Parts: sequence; C-alpha cells; structure tokens
Amino acid sequence: MNDTLADDLDRIARDLDREHVFHSWSAQAQSPQLVIASGRGCRVWDHSGREYLDFSSQLVNVNIGHQHPVVVEAIREQAELLTTIAPSTVNFARGQAAKRIVDRAPEGFRRVFFTNGGADANENAIRMARLHTGRDKVLSTYRSYHGNTGAAVVATGDWRRIPNEFARGHVHFFGPYLYRSEFWATTPEQESERALQHLRRVIEAEGPASIAAVLLESIPGTAGVMPPPPGYLAGVRELCDRHGILLILDEVMCGFGRSGRWFAFDGYDVRPDLITFAKGVNSGYVPAGGVIISDPIAETFDERVFPGGLTYSGHPLAMASIVATLDAMESEGIVANARAIGETEIGPALADLAERHAVIGEVRGEGVFWAMELVADRETREPLPAAEMGRLKAGMLERGLLPFVQDNRIHVVPPCVVTAEEVAEAVAVYDEVLSTVSGS
Repeated sequence: MNDTLADDLDRIARDLDREHVFHSWSAQAQSPQLVIASGRGCRVWDHSGREYLDFSSQLVNVNIGHQHPVVVEAIREQAELLTTIAPSTVNFARGQAAKRIVDRAPEGFRRVFFTNGGADANENAIRMARLHTGRDKVLSTYRSYHGNTGAAVVATGDWRRIPNEFARGHVHFFGPYLYRSEFWATTPEQESERALQHLRRVIEAEGPASIAAVLLESIPGTAGVMPPPPGYLAGVRELCDRHGILLILDEVMCGFGRSGRWFAFDGYDVRPDLITFAKGVNSGYVPAGGVIISDPIAETFDERVFPGGLTYSGHPLAMASIVATLDAMESEGIVANARAIGETEIGPALADLAERHAVIGEVRGEGVFWAMELVADRETREPLPAAEMGRLKAGMLERGLLPFVQDNRIHVVPPCVVTAEEVAEAVAVYDEVLSTVSGS
C-alpha cells in the first residue's frame, strides 16, 4: 500500500467514525483519533504503518495476542463448515468448548451457559442465584465493574451505575483496598479482617435470608487491579456458607491466564458457586462469555425451565475460537508465561520505577495484571489530577505505547504472550513519561 493511500484510509476511517459511530461511555463530540487497522502478537498499527506496543490488551481481553494464527484458522475452518446455528440444537464445537472450560474449573462444575459477553454472563449468574435460592438481594462492592446490562450495571460499584439504577435488590459494600483503606488498617491482615467484619455487618443489617448472592471480581480489574489480601475471599466464602448465600466470582477480566493462572481465584483458597467469564477465554476474537455452573445449581433446572437465553448462545464461530484459544494457551505454555513474566519482569521493573518516581504511590498486581497508582503527593496520597493523567496518556501514545489509563492509574496489562524484551520497551516509555511529572 502506498503512503498516500494509507494516509487516506486513516483519514477516511476517522471521518466515517466521527459521522456515523456512536461510542460507549463517551460524549460524542469527543471523537477518538487512534486508528487501528491490524495487529500481531503484542503490536497493532494503523493503515499508514504507525506501530504501537499494546499494553492495554485493548480492554484487557486480548490474552493470546492479536491475530494468533491457530485461532484465526479455527474461525476460518468453522466458517466454512457452519457459520451459525440455533442454541436449541446440539453442536460439536459448542460441546467441545464447554468441555475445555469445565476441565479447568474446580471439581463439581460440569455445565456452562454461554452468553455473548461478560455483562450478560453476570446478568444470568444473578438470575440463576435468585432462582436457586428464592431470594432477591445481590451484594457487590463499590469498587467493581460487572457490565452494562440491567442488573450487571447496577451491581457495578463505580459511577456508571448511577444513571442506570433501574434494577432492584442491589446492595453495595466496601471491599479491601489497603492503600486507601476504609477501615483504618495498616497491614494486609488487618484490612482483610476488618473488611470481612464490615461485610458481616452488612449481611446482618440487610437480613441474611433476603440475600441470594455475593458477587465479586476475584481480582477487581477496572477498579484498580487489587489482589485480595490474605484470607479475604476464603472469609467471604465462610460468611456465605453460614447464611446460605451463593458466591459468584466474576472472572471476566482476570480469568484465563491474566493472573498467571487459568482462574484468578485458584490462588486464593476459595471455591465459588458460579463463575462468570468472557474476554480471555478466546481473546475477544468473536464475542463470547458464559457462566460455569456448580452441579447443585445446575440441578435446580433439571426439571424446572431456566427462563433465560440468547440467540447467539454458543455461537459456532465463538466456540471454535474458544477451543483453539484454550488449546493453544495450553500447548504453548502461555499461562505459565504470564505468571513468569509477572514475577521476573513486570513486577521487578514496576517496583524499580516506584523507587525512582515519587508520582507512583503504589504498584500492585500479578501475572500480566498490574497497576501503578499515581499520586500528586505520596504523604497525602492525593490522586494525580485528570489533566495530568491525560497528558501522560498522550505522551505514551506519542512514543508508540498503547496504554490502559483509568482514573489516576496506569494499568500494565499486556497480552499473556508478552516477552521480556517487550516489557523492557514499555517500561522505558513509562520511565520517560513519568520523568515529565513535576517532582517525580
């Protein structure tokens, strides 16, 4: 492609977008300018060939990297065989995908309900919990994101739920977050103990017999990449068991390799009742998500109709991409790579940055799931202002790094296939842009 044509395609793409595309979570006058035409591995580029190292994994979902040839070929082969089929039929690819998923779940999970993505996965998990228990309320944390559909967005803890509070029966509580503790804690153990005491009191005040489920991200992602402190998830499980409440763990962002494990909760001594997933299960190559259902809950609907379904539940193209993704991640050691790269490259490199840049208040994470929380003052922990965060984001883009910036944080979330050399390249960019912050 000649340079003139490439530049024209970038311009035309922006013009079409500005005129005809309505973007999510945006004021529409603020049209995006970044054009992505293609990608490979951890890199993407526009039509003119401007290349970016993708340390956002788009929306923290491209775990296997862009355009993995095995997954692309599986989608092509399935498209030639059968592009779509009703969910009420039996389809080999659907059964294969479900088997691959439950093989990686804890014992006692044999069934998967497929959805189009993470939001409707959480939506249907909530529905299952309410029908199974005969109770109504769902408890979730203020620092959380569970999706943009009716119940999922109200279960969400951040600002996005407030204009959308039309679903019933949702109660929020504070989860652990030691850096900005709501509980005057000074150690991870204190934070865990006091956060559990807070949840215990919320359960008691709401009436345990009215609560169907507690819904948690195993590791809160968009809210700040916050691995739970020791004993917290196990303590939530114990509270749920005490009162007959189901535990739903949202693995939409943190699952399928992101934490360096197949499921993030595998590192925290807890077994949920329902597991929701999407994103990393096939790196978003075709929209897909679902609920992994423990046997007792699945048996509720053996003779009772489950009142839910989607036209594209278990779509063949999505199912083929799941099978290929999980098989490739297994055979190529991609989950192990995510774990090792976090331990030996990302974690130490970010810790070194924090030593040298006063603007970094805290670094936290595991696998390829990290965040640098930026502050204007380390003593007061005042968040770095939005204007400064915008300037840093622009600086990273100018230097060829595609970042994930949320509030006062830079989330370091490359694909699970990232190499040590690519980590070093990204860290050099972080180092350079952070050096431009006054006092850093």
